[in-house]
Amino acid sequence: MLHAPKPLAKNRENIMASPYPKAPKRNRPKNLNLLTIRLPIPALVSIMHRVSGAFLFMLLPVLLWVLHQSLANDESYQLAQAVLHHPLAKLICLAVTWAYLHHAFAGIRHLALDAHYGIRLNYARATSRAVLIVSGLLTLRMGIWLW
Repeated sequence: MLHAPKPLAKNRENIMASPYPKAPKRNRPKNLNLLTIRLPIPALVSIMHRVSGAFLFMLLPVLLWVLHQSLANDESYQLAQAVLHHPLAKLICLAVTWAYLHHAFAGIRHLALDAHYGIRLNYARATSRAVLIVSGLLTLRMGIWLW
């Protein structure tokens, strides 16, 4: 006569219990408004690195089209030059310049962090400020040169 094997534990709760103790339930307030959260500067630089990369990626077809139009013939070159001399186009070029510079310098910073250089908090804050200052100053220099 065959019998079913008996469970090792005496009751079902012991079988299903997690090996980790449960954390006590906290009644902490939840802030779901992302605009009111004060992020540290390294987090802002990291978020801006992602935003600038997405901006450059989405703008790439437009930049390639403008380059193609400027190289197609003399008439399209004159048209592209006239469009790029418009103040709104200059502002867009300035935004692209900032995005490129910020993305490049923040990318170098992220590579250094991945190599475990500058991971202490004071260095992380200092390099974040440096990324913002250098990309801002170089963008300002480019803006002066554009106008």
